[in-house]
Amino acid sequence: MTAKGASQKPLSDELPHVLVVDDDDRLRDLLGQFLGENGFLVVTASNAADARAKMKTLAFDILVLDLMMPGESGLDFAEDLRRSSKVPILMLTAMGESENRIEGFERGADDYLVKPFEPRELLLRLHSILRRLPSPGEPLANVSMGDVVFSPSRGELSRGGKPIRLTDVETALLGAFAMRSGEILDRDELISLTGAGGGGRAIDVQVTRLRRKIEQDPKLPRYLQTVRGKGYVLRPD
Repeated sequence: MTAKGASQKPLSDELPHVLVVDDDDRLRDLLGQFLGENGFLVVTASNAADARAKMKTLAFDILVLDLMMPGESGLDFAEDLRRSSKVPILMLTAMGESENRIEGFERGADDYLVKPFEPRELLLRLHSILRRLPSPGEPLANVSMGDVVFSPSRGELSRGGKPIRLTDVETALLGAFAMRSGEILDRDELISLTGAGGGGRAIDVQVTRLRRKIEQDPKLPRYLQTVRGKGYVLRPD
């Protein structure tokens, strides 16, 4: 959690900066070494408190966070972090059930990787998340949905001028719909466009969460509609 007023400094303008949070000393060291050898600047933390202390003074591009940690769990830390930060989170877990993955997304994770995993897959998932971050370029037009407005270029959602908080997965998903508004996108395509993990069920969960933020009646969506047997489509004003 970033303390208000704290001075954060990036370690480099070139390499992505990752914070690895895991109570397993051996795995934490291995991840730090592997990512450091593959183009990342790495800082490690052994628990949530240690991670918070480091986030007060250093700016990170992404977090690799273990779910099962003594004391404050990765889920609790992610949920608390989301109240003040939009830094992407890749969650590591030994629990691969869909319910566990869905809870992770609901609590603030952007992607999920089940232990044991191939280090190369971790690398690919990190790069996939980082590619979804806003980059310089010509801004896309705002998307209006009643009194709700989404700015694709800034990744910001507002209602009547008041900001509505989005997770990074929600921002990526709404951005994909905005870029392809009026087109039906199936779950596999949405996973490809956003890099979201967890399969089609996780996409359904994220769509439900988005509807709560953009629709007057989420149960009868006007803008983010389901096309039976095909997928979803965004039909803005």
